[in-house]
Amino acid sequence: PTMTGKTQTSNVTNKNDPKSINSRVFIGNLNTAIVKKSDIEAIFAKYGKIVGCSVHKGYAFVQYMSERHARAAVAGENARIIAGQPL
Repeated sequence: PTMTGKTQTSNVTNKNDPKSINSRVFIGNLNTAIVKKSDIEAIFAKYGKIVGCSVHKGYAFVQYMSERHARAAVAGENARIIAGQPL
């Protein structure tokens, strides 16, 4: 079978190699009752290629391909209001 549609990002955001750690963004104070993985990916995709995204109760992680993208995302989205809560 072939994959159709867009490729699914991995749920893996906990790799421990230094490159992965530096290119990972922690998103806190997240209303995960309302905000879904697809919403987070849509918001953060503009900063670079997302290779992983994991959503937990109240927070999420986005794993980028590079540290530069992660830094840009932090700078661009820090304190943004999503579902009534500042990130």
